[in-house]
Amino acid sequence: MKMLENQVAIITGSGRGVGRAVAEMMAEHGARVVVSDLDPEPAVEAVKEIRAKGGAAISVVGNVTDPDFPKKIIGETIQAFGKLDILINNAGYTWDGMIHKMTDEQFQAMLDIHLIGPFRLIREAAPYFRDAGKADIEQGTLHYRKIVNVSSVAGVMGNVGQANYSSAKAGLIGLTKTVAREWGPFNVNCNAVAFGLIDTRLTQAKEMGEKVNGVEVGIPQKVRQMFEQSIPQKRAGTVEEAAAGIFYLASPFSNYTNGHVLHINGGWYT
Repeated sequence: MKMLENQVAIITGSGRGVGRAVAEMMAEHGARVVVSDLDPEPAVEAVKEIRAKGGAAISVVGNVTDPDFPKKIIGETIQAFGKLDILINNAGYTWDGMIHKMTDEQFQAMLDIHLIGPFRLIREAAPYFRDAGKADIEQGTLHYRKIVNVSSVAGVMGNVGQANYSSAKAGLIGLTKTVAREWGPFNVNCNAVAFGLIDTRLTQAKEMGEKVNGVEVGIPQKVRQMFEQSIPQKRAGTVEEAAAGIFYLASPFSNYTNGHVLHINGGWYT
């Protein structure tokens, strides 16, 4: 039996990068996955690839910051698969700026995508996590459900030019630990990963001109090279290495891990 056989997982921001690697890894291990992205093309492509390998997947396109999005994605998940076992809050982007130049819009945007969006999704999922876990206990059955929130070393240590992003990611850690305390009695494991420099379009050379939501993302090439040299392993992590940490926290291996922040950073911040 595969490790995630008969499990149903939602992964936000999974049309590309780390999220896609997570979706493919979970499908490979038997999970039925919901691929969600802001853009339809990468989401549909990811679903096609998963199905081509024998996996089960659907795509739900939408913006995590839309107040109606949680009801939409969870509703479509239940309609397609009948239940929900795993929620991965991965969607996000960066909008950097120094504090003295940062606008209210810029600060709020990071709270919306990295903290408020995940909060709304977790709240909407309560019937399938907290309530379902309570019913299991009353019936004498044991089933663990998993929530994994994607934070960052910036949320632990802060980062120059990222007051908005750091604040949101720090808040997400607080949310993670609170959910673990409130829902742990119902066999819900809520943990977070704190990524360092992972090789995605958000951390590629800014000179490449990549945009998310109309905002330029990336790191200036010289700064990126400096970051790489400060990492003990002297390189960025791959999306597969990042996905492996999320997979662990979503798997039965983490059944007694709750409220934890798993650092995946090559020893950059310890």
